[in-house]
Amino acid sequence: LSELLNVEFYGEWLGLVAEFTTKSLLSWQWASNSVYYLLSLWSRLVTSVPYLKGDTPSLLDETVPKITEGFITSRINSVQASFADNSPDPDNPLENAESLQDQLESLPYLCRFKYESCSLFIINIMEPLLQAYTARSRLPASGDAAELSVIEGQIAWMVHIIAAILKIRQTVGCSQDSQELFDAELAARVLQLINITDTGVHAQRYQEISKQRLDRAILIFVQNFRRSYVGDQAMHASKQLYARLSELLGLTDHLVLLNVIVGKIATNLKCYAECEDVIDHTLSLFQELASGYMTGKLLLKLESTKFIIANHSRENFPFLEEYRCVRSRTNFYYILGCLVFMEDGPVKFRSFMEPLLQVAVNLEASADAAFRTDVVKYAFTGLMRDLRGIAMATNSRRTYGLLFDWLYPSRMPLLLRAISLLTDEPEVTTPLLKFMSEFVLNKAQRLTFDSSSPNGILLFREISKLIVAYGSRILLLPNGTNIYRSKYKGIWISLTVLSR
Repeated sequence: LSELLNVEFYGEWLGLVAEFTTKSLLSWQWASNSVYYLLSLWSRLVTSVPYLKGDTPSLLDETVPKITEGFITSRINSVQASFADNSPDPDNPLENAESLQDQLESLPYLCRFKYESCSLFIINIMEPLLQAYTARSRLPASGDAAELSVIEGQIAWMVHIIAAILKIRQTVGCSQDSQELFDAELAARVLQLINITDTGVHAQRYQEISKQRLDRAILIFVQNFRRSYVGDQAMHASKQLYARLSELLGLTDHLVLLNVIVGKIATNLKCYAECEDVIDHTLSLFQELASGYMTGKLLLKLESTKFIIANHSRENFPFLEEYRCVRSRTNFYYILGCLVFMEDGPVKFRSFMEPLLQVAVNLEASADAAFRTDVVKYAFTGLMRDLRGIAMATNSRRTYGLLFDWLYPSRMPLLLRAISLLTDEPEVTTPLLKFMSEFVLNKAQRLTFDSSSPNGILLFREISKLIVAYGSRILLLPNGTNIYRSKYKGIWISLTVLSR
């Protein structure tokens, strides 16, 4: 930048680039691929300002805010023009995470360059949208769905923009305290939105694409906000932000804020039974919170977390019954396992396992012929996926011992019976073998039993029974049209079990 300032025609060049950028932003239908490169140029100019020497004006103070406002305005206008049909569109940036990241990657540097004016501009756009969205929550569901979809699309863009700004913390242009105050102002609008999205008519719109886009935007905001202001390293360095959030929303500290976040997580898991994307994104956020030592300990204090741990049945979380979300079950129980194992005590573990125990007891009471029915097969594969998640969460001798004692000797006959009866059903045997593969993995020396304990020999014996039962039957079956799925995959997992 310092070299550019010395060029005679710098001012004219900057004006022409600004004009070209503005026109490109307005022509979003045809110039969407150019946005990334244009904003990257401006962000590089902005980040060079602190290193300038001399008194020559850079002219960026007047130009950059116009570019920033032009980008935000163009995104809002694009919703009205192209997203009102509320149908999935792979070219829609709100559907395409990679395209969205490209467009927003450089924006935080531009926004924070003149953060006060930019934050006011964003708030002035956000406030009327929030008011309209709140008002629509009180109207009957038979209202103008297209108009509501447009409002949700516009809010989703604003939430993505705020999330991008909060992802990057820098102090160019104003002090860190001032930045925290502006961060709080923007964050407060999204946190206020969380309280609106699941009320009134909005609570009936979980099947709508625009509602799903909005909730995914909120999840991205929460992830970025958490990393900046709720993570283990940031919890003691954000007094100004929480003081302002306390004034605006009554969110006095990290615990109150975490309660709002976990409440949203629980609502998503309850209500998005058929939307795999939202479920996976929600679980990703939940896992981030649970994996931090300090945030994990704080989660255990929350009533919303205690409810999830105590009521993890299919009645409370319907996505557990949904076939398209079947892979999410393992991750869900991995997260719950991590939280349960943070607390010492076999009593709490047994209480947590009670719903799974009931499923196992019902399966054990089923006749052999019933194992061929879809209901029994789905219940069994679900149990295997759940147990695999819990096994993944055992990272010590103590926690592994709790799961081992729960399984042996009472539950192991069920596994042997299922693999013997359903050897020709890869949708059943694959989850079972994957659970076994995880269960025998000696990570963090968790399989180290006492020298006087026979558990190591017993574990080897039980796993051997399962492998022999499966191997002796699978080799006799004819090759199907998809031989990898029907045979090779199970054999490969069996060999993995033996290698561990």
